[in-house]
Amino acid sequence: MSAGIAVVIVVVLLIGLLLTRMPVWVALGLSGAIGLVLLRDERFTSGMLASTAFEHTSTFSLTIIPMFILLGVFAVRARIAEQVFAIARRAFQRLPGGLGIATVAACAGFAAVSGSTIATTATMSRLSIGEMRKAGYSASLAGALVAVSGTLGAMIPPSLFLVLYAILTGESIAAMLAAGIIPGLLSAIAYSIYIMVQSRKQVTPANTASSKVPATVGGGSGELAGELDTTITNLQIRQDNQRLPLRGLFRLAVIFLIIMGGIYSGLFTPTESAAIAALFSLLILILEFRRDGARRIGHEIVEALKETAKTTSMVFAIIVGSALLSVFFVVARVPKTVTDAVTSLDVPNWIILALLLAFLIPLGTALESISIMVITVPLIYPAAMAMGFDGVWLGILIVKLIEIGMVTPPVGINCFVVAGTAKIRSSDVFRGIWPFVVIEILLVAVFFAFPSITLWLPSIVQ
Repeated sequence: MSAGIAVVIVVVLLIGLLLTRMPVWVALGLSGAIGLVLLRDERFTSGMLASTAFEHTSTFSLTIIPMFILLGVFAVRARIAEQVFAIARRAFQRLPGGLGIATVAACAGFAAVSGSTIATTATMSRLSIGEMRKAGYSASLAGALVAVSGTLGAMIPPSLFLVLYAILTGESIAAMLAAGIIPGLLSAIAYSIYIMVQSRKQVTPANTASSKVPATVGGGSGELAGELDTTITNLQIRQDNQRLPLRGLFRLAVIFLIIMGGIYSGLFTPTESAAIAALFSLLILILEFRRDGARRIGHEIVEALKETAKTTSMVFAIIVGSALLSVFFVVARVPKTVTDAVTSLDVPNWIILALLLAFLIPLGTALESISIMVITVPLIYPAAMAMGFDGVWLGILIVKLIEIGMVTPPVGINCFVVAGTAKIRSSDVFRGIWPFVVIEILLVAVFFAFPSITLWLPSIVQ
């Protein structure tokens, strides 16, 4: 069978398996195996099944993945997100859309220790959406804001996506983590500016008790309304005077310093930095629950380890399945064909790369994010390198486009996480997400046009 026909059959089969909701790793692996049988034979395929799984999971660099996952799980259970949100809420409360800005800031801060978009989204949904709803934010705006802010976990280090990209391409993990800082912060600033503008249009002032009480209550004197105003004012004063959990900010800073400072000072390798940060987050968890007794601490640790094992297994299963599919693509000479085709076009290289990257957006509406990366990076990266583009800059663009897929229907995993956690309709979240998608696309255009935004920090720290 010709390679072209085999590729078409495998792609159609993969799409069909995914539409039947088969586990992603099974769909990837099965499609790749069938493709190898079509091109070669059963003996070659069985040999690839045995060797591919070992070769793609026995790499030492992959040990950083469970370490970052463990760090994020411990950080979630140690209530760091709650503490950071309380601080951000106080800091931005006087700005227009202050509560929304606090949500973005807390997502950015928590992303700096969790490295997980889903963990960030789920945690901030529990903490902030109820508060925003009370403050007059619509379910659509509040849900969409948390969903898109949760994607900051994919960009701000320690990011599992940036690490995985570095492992897939051979780029420096340290350079990728540094490159994600400025784009992540600029994204947070863009979301905050949008909320400041929209808060004047979409946020209905919360219906306080005094606004509901007519001035004629109490014989026309308005005494009851005055008493309620005083009660609300006193409550606000008590909230303002509450002691902020500054320990959360300190702990976040220490974890970030361990990871980034350890790597760029040369004291630790990226894997060692992740392991030490995970150990520190474990100590934080113990300190946070020390008054609840050893049984509670033990329960939290065991649950964290279970969650880490579950997530790590999922990631590694996808890596194995995608590796088998990648072997099929290599045997079918797809990467070389794509590279030769795009480099032979009589148009500027930046247009070719833009078209390749643009394909990630519709792909993100149908596939899970890690799957998109492990499938497309082996195809896009060689072509981009052949055209002379920078691999670190390319990685940031790919991760940014994958972020868009995290919030766009029909998959839009972050939107479903928000809807399930905050008990609001997913249709409401998707309805409010489109302005943020436009912002994301504009940010991608800026990063594409000005590579120095992405590459400046890695050039300094390396």
